[in-house]
Amino acid sequence: MALVLHAGKGNKNGFKGLIAAEYSGVSVELAPNFELGVTNKTPEFLKMNPIGKIPVLETPDGPIFESNAIARYVSHLKPNNPLNGSSQIECAHVEQWIDFASLEIDVNILKWFYPRMGLGVYLPPAEEAAISALKRSLGALNTHLASNTYLVGHAVTLADIIMTCNLLMGFSRIMTKSFTSEFPHVERYFWTMVNQQKFSKILGEVKQAETVPPVPAAKKPSRPKEAAKSKPKDEPKKEVKEPAKPKVEAVEEEEAPKPKPRNPLDLLPPSKMILDEWKRLYSNTKTNFREVAIKGFWDMYDPEGYSLWFCDYKYNEENTVSFVTLNKVGGFLQRMDLARKYAFGKMLVIGSEPPYKVKGLWLFRGPEIPQFVLDECYDMELYDWKKVDISDEAQKERVSQMIEDQEPFEGEALLDAKCFK
Repeated sequence: MALVLHAGKGNKNGFKGLIAAEYSGVSVELAPNFELGVTNKTPEFLKMNPIGKIPVLETPDGPIFESNAIARYVSHLKPNNPLNGSSQIECAHVEQWIDFASLEIDVNILKWFYPRMGLGVYLPPAEEAAISALKRSLGALNTHLASNTYLVGHAVTLADIIMTCNLLMGFSRIMTKSFTSEFPHVERYFWTMVNQQKFSKILGEVKQAETVPPVPAAKKPSRPKEAAKSKPKDEPKKEVKEPAKPKVEAVEEEEAPKPKPRNPLDLLPPSKMILDEWKRLYSNTKTNFREVAIKGFWDMYDPEGYSLWFCDYKYNEENTVSFVTLNKVGGFLQRMDLARKYAFGKMLVIGSEPPYKVKGLWLFRGPEIPQFVLDECYDMELYDWKKVDISDEAQKERVSQMIEDQEPFEGEALLDAKCFK
């Protein structure tokens, strides 16, 4: 019995098993005359998958549903298949990225896409949360791909097949160039994958979405027909009592908006340091920077209301390409935007040749790094953080040098200096 795949021709989940078959030298046939919404509701199909979803793979030993399981089955038909990894740790990493592709990438693309297609209730806060989660996941993927051509090892694995197929709907239906340009290594990876011969044989030509699908128009409730229209003209009109009007006080009580929860930093005691005033001083000082801006900073600084932190990138040995390193820092600053009201930062990329060092200085409202920043910005985990002791004159001078973009910095040239304000 041949392997028969039941799936629509354009189904991205069906593509996973077909591409795995191309790499494994396995023959898989598409079920003829498959019609989504019809074939998958027949008793014969429901015996293979009781909930009627596609794809389903018919095998000599019985049917398999769930696309990742189908792709795994196909890849394991070839002994020692490199698609599955060439060592125990590679096998684990393949499984790791398969889970990541499903639980972090695919889920959030669908949460964004389906409501805009009318396949779910469109709620702006839910969409905002989905996009935020997707950006977080793509950012993590982008960081990994900055120094890796493939997800695992040095050749295509099952993880690349499943990741690419899950990205496919995003790139082709909702993630426009303006959205994906924030993740250049993901872009490079995706277009490299879909143009591989075995991928393009199954996927055909792939084009990126030019626009985000519009929000579906809300359906207006149908108005009930007036009873008078269905009654004879000569029937006397019945007096209709108007419903009692609700008390204004009750309406106001029900409709009063709930106050938004305040950021804990807004509840701190007032500080003599006004962050916006420091940012204006920094931006407007063009000459005598040390005498004006740096002196102004220390005059304003309030160690009771603010804290200073040095950060050092943990993986500087990976910073072998200048533009990749600069993109990492730029992406970090973009994702720190949630803290703009409460922070000021300087990020220095140091060195005239690779590997480049990334060091930073951050001013945060409050005595510690805000918890919501630690929770929401995953880049924080990529750095070692050390609180500045301003009683130490050497540390205080280092703060001044970083604010000033002093060059050379600690004996080395500056490749770039970026400010968060």
